[in-house]
Amino acid sequence: MMPAYVIFIREQVNDPEELKLYSAKAPAANAGHSLRPLALYGDYEVIEGPEAEGAVILEFPGMAEAKAWYYSPAYQEAVQHRLKGAAYRGIIIEGVSKG
Repeated sequence: MMPAYVIFIREQVNDPEELKLYSAKAPAANAGHSLRPLALYGDYEVIEGPEAEGAVILEFPGMAEAKAWYYSPAYQEAVQHRLKGAAYRGIIIEGVSKG
């Protein structure tokens, strides 16, 4: 099975209070899901495209697991606050074989 990655790019914060609500609710969505944070708003440099305020990269065992996490009721309850709080781009991308 090939790993999959969820990538969120934060373009602009609109409501910091909504992002605080998201930060409080989002960790509960991880329960029962196999994910590994690879990058969480660390130091970055935009080398192509529009400016960004930060990014997150999460690794999952495969596409099905990434989608199950994103579309889970717990994450969908949290994500509404993230989307009210900032403009984001999000993708799920299949990785390459680790062998």
